[in-house]
Formats: sequence, C-alpha cells, structure tokens
Amino acid sequence: MQKSKDRRLKWLLHLTLLGTLLTIVVILVGAWTRLVDAGLGCPDWPGCYGRLLVPDSEHAALRHPDVPLDASKAWVEMIHRYIASLLGVLVISTVVLGWPLRKTDQYPWRISVLLLATIVVQGAFGAFTVTLKLWPQVVTLHLLGGISVLLLFFWLHLRLKCVVRQKKLSTKRSSIWWGLAAGLLVIQLGLGGWVTSNYAGIACQGIPACNGQWWPNMDISEGFHLTQTVGPNYLHGQLHAEARTAIHFIHRLGAVVLGLSLVILWCRYRHHPALFRALNIVIALFFLQVVLGAANVLLWLPLWLALIHTAGAVLLTVSMLWAWWQWRLRHENVVVAQSDSYLTHHAQSM
Repeated sequence: MQKSKDRRLKWLLHLTLLGTLLTIVVILVGAWTRLVDAGLGCPDWPGCYGRLLVPDSEHAALRHPDVPLDASKAWVEMIHRYIASLLGVLVISTVVLGWPLRKTDQYPWRISVLLLATIVVQGAFGAFTVTLKLWPQVVTLHLLGGISVLLLFFWLHLRLKCVVRQKKLSTKRSSIWWGLAAGLLVIQLGLGGWVTSNYAGIACQGIPACNGQWWPNMDISEGFHLTQTVGPNYLHGQLHAEARTAIHFIHRLGAVVLGLSLVILWCRYRHHPALFRALNIVIALFFLQVVLGAANVLLWLPLWLALIHTAGAVLLTVSMLWAWWQWRLRHENVVVAQSDSYLTHHAQSM
C-alpha cells in the first residue's frame, strides 16, 4: 500500500513539473500567435473551418466564404490549440492520479481541483477569444488565466514535495509587503495584457519620455473603458492614438511602482541567505524586463524581442512565487528550530 502511494506521488511530482514547463510553452506559443496576428487564423472553435486539421482553400471558402484562408496563420493557431489541449489532458491526469491520495495528510487536493477548474475556464476563454474576435477584455483575461494555470501547477509541484518529504508548511500569514508586491505584480501583468490586446506596444515613442513629453497627451477614460462594444473585429485594435498612449504610459508607471515594492521587499529580507538569493533573482528579472521593454520601444517592437519580453514576465512571476515559497520554508525552519530548542532545554531541566 505504501509503495503504491509513493509511486503515485513520484508520478505526480513528474507530471506537475512537466505541466509547469508545458504551461510556459503554451503561454509563449499563445503570445507568438497574437504577435503574428494569427489569433483569428481559424474563424471558428475548436476546429478550423469545421475541421480538426487546417483544410484546403476550397473547403474553407465553402465553410466561411467571408474569411479567406491564410494557411500559415491557421496552422499557428491550431498548433497553439493542440498544445493547449495536451495541457488539459495533463491536468486531468494529475487529478485522476491524485484521487486515491485526496485524504492523505497534507495532500493538496484542493489545489488540484482548483487547477482543473481553472483550465476549464481557460478553455472557455480560448473559445471566446475567437468568437468575440479578439475582444481585449477576453484576450487579457486569457493571458492572466494562463499565468494562473502556471502558478497553480508550480505551487502544486512544490506542495507535493512537502508531502513526499513529510514536511508541514507554516500557516503564518504573509507580511503586508509580500501581499503588496504580489498584488502590484498581478496588476502589472494585467496592464501588460491590456497593452498587447489593444496594440499599444509602441504608442509611446522614446525612453524615458513618451512622445517627447514627460506627461504626454492621453485619453485615460477611453484607454481603460472596459465596456467596449462586443462585435467589431479587434485585430490591430480599435482605439485612437491618445487612448493607446494612456495604456502604454500607465503600464510604464506600473513598472516603476512594482519596482519600488520589490526593492522594499529585497531590503526587508536581504539578511536571510535563502531569501536573499531568491529575491536577487526576482530583482534581476525585473530589471531585465525593464531593459527589454525599453528595447521593444526603441526597436519598434520586433517579434522576437516582444516574445522574450513575454517570457521575462512569465519567469518573473514564477520567481516571485519561488521567493515566497522560500519565505514560507524559512519561517517553518525557524519554528522547528525553536521547538527543538525548547524540548532540549526542557529535557535538561528535568
């Protein structure tokens, strides 16, 4: 019985690690799909012109005469769907394999169920991205959903390590600084998604000024108007220049605020070796993101550099979760050390 349990846990460790890596691939392929304007390469969902493989032009014309087939873009979109479907299978396999262990002490069953629910919602957003013709709200939520799947897979993997090692995590609540930095990171990710979904990547020219001004002409109300009409084709965006400038400029301001919060976090925990190393990675990735963002503006958003910028955001998010995990482990080690010290002192006094 114990051997079967250990074997399942070993398989789950491998599956969750694979799921973490595959989710990164899905996010990056999705970003590439958006960057090459292939998001509507197939006008329907889940098939492409009613087929599971990209059809020929004759069939496409009969199925959707109003949407001419661009085979290269259609294949980019379908490859993204195939990989995303594989990720869904991996999530289901993780839940099924973990079912017999759901009552095991410390087994993260709720995280597994939440991961399954999130991937289902993510699939729905994938469909809405196509059927609502790249509506920016859905595109942004689809990106955040992908990040959520990634973090849940990674967190599940870390928690399973604790089960294997029979180690309990600290239940102490995080400090306000962790919560502030995490909240600002989520907002910045959302702003980044809003920039890309509204095609505002080069709405601000120049670094650090924007279009030659420190406070450029902007239309913030229109740029962050979240009830845009459903129906138009949002490929290449529908907003005017000043609205896109507002989106881009607020994203820059968000980076400044996020950077300050991360520096405060680093200063607060720099004296702890494990946290110091983890937070060094976070800070390094953040400043790399700043450099990549500036390069994207100065070089007029080359596709490969925009993709690297997306990868940087993914790695920054994962490294932030890793740093928080190190903080949880550090606190647990402190508690265990204090408990051992108390027991030793009590034994000696007897």
